[in-house]
Amino acid sequence: MSDSSPLPPVRLRPEAELARDALSTPLLSRAVRLARWAGPGTRVDAGGGLVEEQLPDAAEVLGLTGEDAAAEASEAWRTALDAGLVEVTDADDGDGGDTAGEGDGTVTAGEDLALLTDGSPQDVLGIWLAALEAVLADAAVPDLDDLVDALDGGGEVDFSQLDWDPEGEAAFLDGVLGNLYLLTANEEGPGDGPVPLPALAASMIVPGDLGEPTNDMLEQVSDAMMRLDDQFRLLEPIGLVVYQPVDEALMADPDEEPAAPVDETDVSRYGMVRLTPLGVYGLRVRLTEAGFTAPAVGELADKGADALLDGSAGYGPLAARAETEQWLARREPVAAAGELLAAARGSDPGAPLRRLRCQQALSLVGAQAEPAVREVLDDPELGGLARVWLTELGAADVPAPSEDLVFWLTVDTIAAQLAAEGNSEELQALVEGLAQQHSGFFAAAWRVGHPATADVLEAMGRLHPDKRIAKEARKAAFKARSQQGG
Repeated sequence: MSDSSPLPPVRLRPEAELARDALSTPLLSRAVRLARWAGPGTRVDAGGGLVEEQLPDAAEVLGLTGEDAAAEASEAWRTALDAGLVEVTDADDGDGGDTAGEGDGTVTAGEDLALLTDGSPQDVLGIWLAALEAVLADAAVPDLDDLVDALDGGGEVDFSQLDWDPEGEAAFLDGVLGNLYLLTANEEGPGDGPVPLPALAASMIVPGDLGEPTNDMLEQVSDAMMRLDDQFRLLEPIGLVVYQPVDEALMADPDEEPAAPVDETDVSRYGMVRLTPLGVYGLRVRLTEAGFTAPAVGELADKGADALLDGSAGYGPLAARAETEQWLARREPVAAAGELLAAARGSDPGAPLRRLRCQQALSLVGAQAEPAVREVLDDPELGGLARVWLTELGAADVPAPSEDLVFWLTVDTIAAQLAAEGNSEELQALVEGLAQQHSGFFAAAWRVGHPATADVLEAMGRLHPDKRIAKEARKAAFKARSQQGG
């Protein structure tokens, strides 16, 4: 995933709703309960963690039972510490005669604890983000047993023995989460639906243009799945994802008879993951801080029509419509139509797509936009758009366009489609239809005084399947470029 181009826009829930979600996540809610339970008598070790003798009491406060209760209580305490809900002061390092591993630190409520009840939704989300960062850091750490084995005599970790690259592991997890965000935001992706873990792992290892992965790549994908299975199990309690783990039967001895019949075609057995609305919010914050352009629907509602048309140019149709609806909801229809039309003018490369977005926006305004649209019927750049829009509206007395205007509008429309969709199947069908309906199209089109004429004709030469017609398009493009001095 590159940070050079904007990511697809996402739809965010209201901050108040996200804050409620954050407070109800298992890990943060436990951390809050421990922070309110703790006091000066709470005993911690030199690193600020609860001493072993305190863990049963902490587990009882949290209502935890079973063999994992102490570990879960310790994790909740660490989250409270990392999120600023508790503070440990004056902890010594064990040199003062305390029991080994224990300090004499004093535990007090953190400044941020009060924000959970008295602060704004943004305050709550800030605390959740701090907790999320801590969990992400923990998720990138290898198994503790492996970590203990890799300790040398001086208490340092021998990373070469561990076969673990801390920065590389964190970057890999960031990349996986970035791809999950991209799949969630993309209108052609699964949206709110789950993503199979093998597909997510493969997205980081197998090149997208590779037809068949090698055996080595498949082994790497399998190893990555096992790492991600552990990591997503850690990330679910903080509310980032909803995760269905890998079926443990898949990791059983292949010579053993399975306990129950299994469906070999069930892809969900290999793990399924999806971002929560809170997870979408959290990853967008992280991506933005990392330098990515990660828009959210509604960001343009308070800006001018030029920002709306340019800003939504790269959006998918659903996101563009949602953004435009929010923009229109804050404006009077006639004034909004006039502002949109004024912003649609221009001869720069982005102008054709602005005019297409303007026409789509005007369709949402409806008949109330008619007076503003009729005012631009004689405009050389907007007259064609105005005629098309009025005709689609069913308006009376729409003046017929001249032949020059028809050709100009055709070039403008194809240029907009190229900018919006690239060499799509729909555009190819449009190109084929034009060449079929107008036998002399290329002989006339190269003379059109549109800045994008040569580019459009070259694209038609690429897209048309008939070699003879494609050659005509390329010749016309050459003439157009020569006429324009290029």
